Amino acid sequence: MISAAVVAAAIGFVPTAAQAADQPAQRQGSATAAVDSAKAAAARSTVFHSPAERTVRTSASGKAAAPQAAGAAGAAAGAGAAKGNAGLAVDLRASATSGRGFSLASQITTTAGAPVRVDIDWGDGRTDTEHVTGAKLLTSKHTFTEVGKHKVKVTLTDQDNNVTATNSVDVQSLGSKFTPHAPTRLLDTRSGIGGTNHPVTPYGVARVKVGGNSGIPADATAVALNVTVVSPRSGGHITAYPSGTEQPTTSNVNFVAGQTVPNMTIVPVGADGYVELLNRSYGDVDLLADVTGYFSPSASAGGYTSLEPFRIADSRTGQGTWGPVAGQSTFGLQVAGNGAVPASGVTAVALNVTVTAPRGAGHLTVFPTGQSAPDTSNVNFKAGQTIANSVIVPVGPDGRINIRNGAWDPADVIVDVVGYYSPGSKASYIPTTPTRLHDSRDWDFPVEGQDFRWLPLSDDDPAITAFVLNTTVTDTQGSGHLTVAPDPYTYAQRYSGTAPKPTPPNSSNLNWTRGETVPNLVQASTGTTGVIDFWNRGWDRTHLVVDMFGFYDKS
Repeated sequence: MISAAVVAAAIGFVPTAAQAADQPAQRQGSATAAVDSAKAAAARSTVFHSPAERTVRTSASGKAAAPQAAGAAGAAAGAGAAKGNAGLAVDLRASATSGRGFSLASQITTTAGAPVRVDIDWGDGRTDTEHVTGAKLLTSKHTFTEVGKHKVKVTLTDQDNNVTATNSVDVQSLGSKFTPHAPTRLLDTRSGIGGTNHPVTPYGVARVKVGGNSGIPADATAVALNVTVVSPRSGGHITAYPSGTEQPTTSNVNFVAGQTVPNMTIVPVGADGYVELLNRSYGDVDLLADVTGYFSPSASAGGYTSLEPFRIADSRTGQGTWGPVAGQSTFGLQVAGNGAVPASGVTAVALNVTVTAPRGAGHLTVFPTGQSAPDTSNVNFKAGQTIANSVIVPVGPDGRINIRNGAWDPADVIVDVVGYYSPGSKASYIPTTPTRLHDSRDWDFPVEGQDFRWLPLSDDDPAITAFVLNTTVTDTQGSGHLTVAPDPYTYAQRYSGTAPKPTPPNSSNLNWTRGETVPNLVQASTGTTGVIDFWNRGWDRTHLVVDMFGFYDKS
């Protein structure tokens, strides 16, 4: 039986909450430092270089001369009077600064004193012009209108000697956009889907082919996967990470022996097109992995718009559908035009789906209208359990989605919207190395009942619109649920203690009972301040762990 406290919290009734303004600053500052470090590492990983040796020089006669060797170019420049400015050359190095932004370093070699015009063609119809009179390093900034691949060309013109030199560099944006994919199973260790038909051994790895599989392009940068643990032999957790990289210390799915539990993940794809799932437990475990979409540098894909979480369905109150959803039945929900979601142009929607008071064990499947229910699952449950999972689902041509109760018995269903994808949305996704931002166990600093933990994740970067986080509660002292929402007050106001307590939205991200460890993916909006609140809407304290896997950037 579900306690009255859990039911009240799930509906949204919350008594007066503490302000939580007494959080020691150093316990929050570590989150900001970790975010900045992960952002910097992501930018460093995207650098494109075209050396000076590739410069093509055109003589006064209009004929292209052979590219200058670096040594020859340097020697010519040092001589200072080479006929026709034979050392004219440019070395190009471009590095990503944001989802669509780049910094271009142009190292120019030329005869001393010769005036040279520098024309930078960014490849999107825009150009910049500079003038130099000797060897110089020019640094230029540019933000492309769209993500994707671009050719940047730099032309040097020495008008006195009537000679030009051109070099170009191909760049690819750091940010990626989302393409919805019909829910499809890529891995099932029970049946052999994905290439293996046996459980994953203790501390073993299951490899999931993503790039080039099931219509997913080879240049996919990240994938939205629902990972389900089935009948594990012992407790532990699953860690998802890109193939070819170091195994992180973060977790994606936590489980106990015998439990069937899913969790949504957005995980980068390795250079070989694979994602790896590490079984961090002392027992065998079966794994399922269902894809609902992928990120790629395609400009035609959809950007993301984060929203203040809002509820579009609650079968207990008659919102969206009336009464418990019967076993083996499906109900539809209008997404386009609902609340802050536009009436048209939406390709996929980001949801948090909760099942509560199920009369028997089963699963929910969320899928777009206009197609049959796929052989995949989004939320798995047992009788009497309240459990939530993040869902990214394509929207049907009529702007609707379907939710099917695959159990034989009725269950109540709650659906909260946290964002949507559309071609008109500007924010692109930047995956990062999985990074732990907060662990309240480090300071024995649990979140008290009916209290909240605030983290300033992007108060210094308004271009970040949302974070992809895995939030975990552990050492739970009672039942409850977590609500994640942007804080309307700034870091400075929170730090000084002048900000009043905010009002959490009527939504939930994950549910728990006493003694459980429960994770869930959260696409957390940064709101207007970059401060994000994590509400313990239960009556008893719990520890909170927050891991970052990426963020959405509109610049």
